[in-house]
Amino acid sequence: MKDKKRIILTCILLLFVLFFISIFFSVINMGNNNIFSKISIGNVSVSKKSKDEAISLLEDLSNKKKSSEIILEYTNNDEKYEKNLDLSIFNINYKIDNSVNRAYALGRKSNIFINNFVIMKMLLFRKNLDLSCTYDKKMLDNIITDISANLPGKLVQSSYYVDNNSLIVTKGTPGVVVDKDAFTEKFKDFICNLNSSDGKISIPVKNVEPENIDLDKIHSEIYKEAKDAYFEIKPFKVFAEVKGVDFDLEKAKKYFSEHPDKDEYTFDLKITEPKTKLSNLNINVFPDLLATFSTSYDTSNKDRTTNLNIAASKIDQTIISPGEEFSYNKVVGERSIAAGYKEAKIYSGGKIIDGLGGGVCQISSTLYNAVMFANLKVTERFNHQFVTSYVPAGRDATVAYGSKDFKFINNRKYPIQININIANGIAKIDIYGIKEDPVYDVSIDVETISSIPFDTKYETDNTMPSGTEKIKQRGVNGVIVNSYKVIKQSGITISKELISKDKYNALDKVIVKGTKNMETVETLNDAENAESNE
Repeated sequence: MKDKKRIILTCILLLFVLFFISIFFSVINMGNNNIFSKISIGNVSVSKKSKDEAISLLEDLSNKKKSSEIILEYTNNDEKYEKNLDLSIFNINYKIDNSVNRAYALGRKSNIFINNFVIMKMLLFRKNLDLSCTYDKKMLDNIITDISANLPGKLVQSSYYVDNNSLIVTKGTPGVVVDKDAFTEKFKDFICNLNSSDGKISIPVKNVEPENIDLDKIHSEIYKEAKDAYFEIKPFKVFAEVKGVDFDLEKAKKYFSEHPDKDEYTFDLKITEPKTKLSNLNINVFPDLLATFSTSYDTSNKDRTTNLNIAASKIDQTIISPGEEFSYNKVVGERSIAAGYKEAKIYSGGKIIDGLGGGVCQISSTLYNAVMFANLKVTERFNHQFVTSYVPAGRDATVAYGSKDFKFINNRKYPIQININIANGIAKIDIYGIKEDPVYDVSIDVETISSIPFDTKYETDNTMPSGTEKIKQRGVNGVIVNSYKVIKQSGITISKELISKDKYNALDKVIVKGTKNMETVETLNDAENAESNE
């Protein structure tokens, strides 16, 4: 009984002691107008700082973070992929005031006992509050798509295209793509952690199988009934002819099942010509030049010129009906030796190398500009890794069969026709149709955000005399740009729309240094001459 009373008295005494300690602790902190100790925001200590001091500190660090870079890395066997990602393109907005207010409110509730518990807990265990921020999610999605299309060992999806009277179906290959959820989490952690010193992120990937070839789906997409061209007077409307397109689906399925290991399948198409074509109508169906754009090319580069002509010939005279989407890859097809394409310079892995079909991106870039000036709706477009020589930064459109496409929709009331002429070093694309009221003037304004200077790298060559040098690759500065489509009417700006945010890496200058010892060479030559004389 006495033990029980002693325990009760001890507990009461302990409660009184805790109560008075708590009162004393509260009195001490009563005049504290700063954030309590051991509190961080975004892994940055704001301990014992006033709200203004904390806001000023976080604003300085967040501004540095917003203008910094992440180096993205991925290695597949011996192949390495690296991309410098400039954070300025994401329009990051930090909610600093909200975060500081949350930090200041810790230990300042109405209940002093809870306050004291929170304060003492923070003294023992540091409290880090997440820094809330927003960013351009669409831009991040575009970056993820672009990375996936350039990774070594990348996934190549199954696809198809029409070549004259044949349907070509290509089987995809399994590969890696960026794990979007994991990458997004890493990205968010990086930008929200203002105290991070490591500017590198290892790109998380996952292995993916290509989509199965679905002949039913392909058939439904390319099947068309033949339709005659016609026009209506009131209101005036023009409807282009439609060629009938079909193939023997059951026969194709049977062939596909009997040859499951083929990488490419060719099926004959049944083309039905309409009775009446636009050319048969007693009207000028494409009377107006809606837009034109030209780029220049080097006629002495025969192989590249061949590639330009092949790609252009596939697109020339293409008619696109209202609401119809144009796909560059489906019209031009796979860039293969069988299709006549040659080896020419392309960008790959941060270098300029020879690649099959080099030059086709000049046609897609020229078309992109003509499409923009015609005020058509672009639905898919990617920029190059480096600035091209034929169009300014922000005005190119790169393509890669099976991964990157250039697409747009004819969002006008009437059909349009694309005409391409490749001659005398000029690639010219005209888009014809019928002008619609009101008539707008379209231009593209490119704003340079920052420049990225190139580095100089050196290689050695033991076949060149020591002390000699030659330039293997000229350096080109990189750049970050924002591109805007500006629409004017009678000289007055109607709208200015941001259409892309692009980053172009710097292309390193590569200098080769000779390491060949000439004295040794002369001695060897003398020995060889002596032997030959014998």
